[in-house]
Amino acid sequence: MADEKDPLDDFLNDEGDSEWEDDDEKDFFDEMEFEDEDEAEEWKEEKKRMNAYRDMPVFKKAWMIGELTRRLVESFDEEKDQLHVGEQMISNAYMLGVKISGAEAADLYSLRMENAVIIKMSARELMAETSLCKAEKLADPKHLQLLRDELDEFRKLFNAWIKSFDPENDIADDWAIGFSYREVDKNKKDL
Repeated sequence: MADEKDPLDDFLNDEGDSEWEDDDEKDFFDEMEFEDEDEAEEWKEEKKRMNAYRDMPVFKKAWMIGELTRRLVESFDEEKDQLHVGEQMISNAYMLGVKISGAEAADLYSLRMENAVIIKMSARELMAETSLCKAEKLADPKHLQLLRDELDEFRKLFNAWIKSFDPENDIADDWAIGFSYREVDKNKKDL
């Protein structure tokens, strides 16, 4: 066991390009045929708008947390993970980026806030799961602390991101649940 490489250490020391790449999407969209140049240009602009979320700091941090969590879970001894904590951690970690892209695609305030609530719940569950991992001795405590630190940085980016949502850009629905953003007291802990 001492000769095995730690996948988390490999990830942390990887100097490769960590930018988002999706070769399948690139090939498919690059081969689309259009009637005229205006239609092609409109599609390029729409594609650019649809993928803009990938450049957002909150999304990049979410993606990094997903990869960090995956590498951390790969280091678990499957025999010790009787509760399948690793599977739940991966699910919660990847939910962050998925829901950010969903919130960015949904321009309405209430839909963006619904995605934000799911993101918050997933991040908090992931944070709690690091404590369970520590108690069950599933991972090195310093690796768990690294993930906790990244989640704390994500929280700060997340809070700044949701402040950018426009509450005026919304429509009423029949669910009687509304969202309002309260201004954070500047004297309280940095949320």
